[in-house]
Amino acid sequence: MTDEQGALLRRLRKRARLTQEQLAERSTVSVRTIRRLETGRSTDHRLRTLHLLADALGVGTEERRQLTDTLERAPEDAVVGPPEPAPSVPASESPEAAPVAPAVGPPEPAPAAPPDAPASELPEPASAAPVVQPATPSAGVLADAAASLAREVRRRWQREEGHRRVHDPFPLPVRWQPAPAGLMDRPENIQRLQPGDTPRALRLSGDLRGVVAAYRSIASGRLVILGRAGSGKSVLAIKFVLDLLAAPTAPVPVPVIFSIGAWDPTTTTLRDFLAGLLLRDHPHLARRIPGGSTLAAALVDADLILPVLDGFDEIAEALRAAALETLNATSCPLVLTSRRDEYARAVRAAHAPLVWAAGIELTDLGVEDLAAYLPRTDRLVARGGEGDGTGVWDAVLERLRARDTAASTRLAEVLRTPLMVILARTMYSEAPGREPEELLDTARFPTAGHLEEHLLAGFVPAVYRRRALERADGGRGQRYRDPDQALRWLGYLAHSLSQGTHDQRDLAWWRIGQNLRTATRVLLTVLVSTGCMAAATLLVQGVAAASGHGEPIGWGASVSYALLVGVCSGTAFGITYAALTVVGRTAAVPSRVRLRLSAAGRRTGRRPVRTFLTRFGFMLLGGSVLGVGYSWSVALMSVLKIDYALSRTELMTIVLINTLLYGLIIGLTAGLVFGTLAVFESPMDITAAATPIRLLSVNRTAAGRQLLVLVPALGLGVVLCGYAVVFLFQGLLGTLLWPLRGAVLLGATGGLGGAAAYVLVFTAWGQWLTVSRVWLPMTRRLPWDTVAFLEDAYQRGVLRQAGAVYQFRHIRLQRHLARTYRE
Repeated sequence: MTDEQGALLRRLRKRARLTQEQLAERSTVSVRTIRRLETGRSTDHRLRTLHLLADALGVGTEERRQLTDTLERAPEDAVVGPPEPAPSVPASESPEAAPVAPAVGPPEPAPAAPPDAPASELPEPASAAPVVQPATPSAGVLADAAASLAREVRRRWQREEGHRRVHDPFPLPVRWQPAPAGLMDRPENIQRLQPGDTPRALRLSGDLRGVVAAYRSIASGRLVILGRAGSGKSVLAIKFVLDLLAAPTAPVPVPVIFSIGAWDPTTTTLRDFLAGLLLRDHPHLARRIPGGSTLAAALVDADLILPVLDGFDEIAEALRAAALETLNATSCPLVLTSRRDEYARAVRAAHAPLVWAAGIELTDLGVEDLAAYLPRTDRLVARGGEGDGTGVWDAVLERLRARDTAASTRLAEVLRTPLMVILARTMYSEAPGREPEELLDTARFPTAGHLEEHLLAGFVPAVYRRRALERADGGRGQRYRDPDQALRWLGYLAHSLSQGTHDQRDLAWWRIGQNLRTATRVLLTVLVSTGCMAAATLLVQGVAAASGHGEPIGWGASVSYALLVGVCSGTAFGITYAALTVVGRTAAVPSRVRLRLSAAGRRTGRRPVRTFLTRFGFMLLGGSVLGVGYSWSVALMSVLKIDYALSRTELMTIVLINTLLYGLIIGLTAGLVFGTLAVFESPMDITAAATPIRLLSVNRTAAGRQLLVLVPALGLGVVLCGYAVVFLFQGLLGTLLWPLRGAVLLGATGGLGGAAAYVLVFTAWGQWLTVSRVWLPMTRRLPWDTVAFLEDAYQRGVLRQAGAVYQFRHIRLQRHLARTYRE
């Protein structure tokens, strides 16, 4: 839409005395789309969208023609898409939206309207005729991004499903039934019916094999999956995604599982939260398209993502009602999983369930399910001729069938969820010397809670005693066969996830050290940067002296000078880090870009000038602080070396001049270097973040390359900026000297020490190295090879992978380990 058309739409709306929100309610077009149309930022919109707005505004024929002029007079540039539904947030209202393939998911929802809206305000049903849609340069880019994302998501969850041994020996029967009526919307709203239409009966019963068919029968495309803790909600979500992606034609939108336990709806919109997780797990989606949006945000805006929101119950309790209200303000298809009681409380607090959503509730496992599953997990039954082939579970299953004692009734109650069955299988089917009859001991386990705690407590020792990992698993598992050590380290990790207002699920390698006290992190910053600057100063002074280009000073003086430079510079780094901590900018995240000389703003679609100026401003301030710290080290060393007396006024004048000049020189150098490098950044390739370990490896490589570029760039920048600043202030501040030898030595010191300190202190990989690989192992909270330990725990089944992060196998296991660590 042109600026003139946007102004026309805005004038028509104001003439009708409607706000954007009121127009959105009348037309069923989203507020966001109306805002983009009025500002002229939407260049790819459907003709039907404009007609809906024209109808809502009651405009005449001529004004309607002016409003739709662009689309109606350019048919040769259009492509024919599939029949268009009339959702309240149409898929193509985003400037990047375009059909990329026929949808194999549920029917698109009908226009959004309040359940009790009068018939006159309801839009007409969508026509079945093809709709002409504009072809834009970004349409093909989004189509390719959606297709590659679908392949990546399918590959990732196939691997994760195999790792969780869902099919070993066969999937536990996860069945469901309709959720209580109070936790679902009205049937006519779920089916998006017009007033007077009779809703048909929904078939909301089935098992794992029918999850996609059940979802496709829901016209709104919105489904809530409820169940008790450990009932198999996450496994069902994985099965849903894989079955949907296994269709002959890749589905559009692409189903993606998002763990939403960390979502704060009061500070982050759903759109931004989903886009952020896509960028975290798929860094290549950081590529920008015309208009400035990232591919991740564009896919979300274009409704090319089907969000599978896992873990609604893990959102902080005080935020669940707000989260539900935020979801109710959207109309996009989605799948939501939650524990039933937590969801029911949120529904009562929000005074409404998830609008347009059907609901299913997972049922408990029965004794016959256990009798079919547990004996087949007993791989110890063939023990080389020992015994008569009786399985370890036979006696227990017989007691469970009889239900003749309180102990058997209690055990059947505990083993009604797949989580507890898997824990029991690990402890007794796969570890020799353990007999499950002990679970019937009422003296040891007087309540069901005691039984559950026993199974949770025995899981980690069982998997760490069970076996050493084969070489195919990584070959590093034998280091961590001590269950006590593993429990302590896993307990610390679980404890670190519970330090906020509620338990976090995502165990991200770049956030492991963020729970340290601020004073500890500032101290580490000072120590690391002091070491980098002191080592660089000592190295440069030594090389210069050996080559005959430095002053012939003794070894003791060189060390003293290096320590002085290191302490002053390290203090400056610490001050900068503390200041960033106050504004919440110290939590480094993995880099989603790499340096490419061919980028220059073209690869990312960003404005190079704006990118340069933004980075230049931040680094100018940070570099100036470092320059001030270096100037004080020079001043102190000069005082110690000068043989003649200076008056206090002369000394202060020299110090102030040096402070100004060094601050400007190093600040300008940092701003120019980092601003220029920002222009040459481009997104990583599509395979950059298949696993946490791969993301770590990619960031280690990126940090190394960044260091190699920064060292000569900062060194040369100090020399050149020094000449520029001295020339600018020559005479104004007296006679200024900037000898070439001193400039080169300062540049080399700043390049080596400053670049190393920056990489180790302010990048995700550097913080991981200094905190998780050095500080936490020194304090015995983690092993020295943390990477190997995390991967070992993943291979043993204690951790699982969710995109670029680890998670504990279940939130209950995480909470048990955290509680054990604290006690």
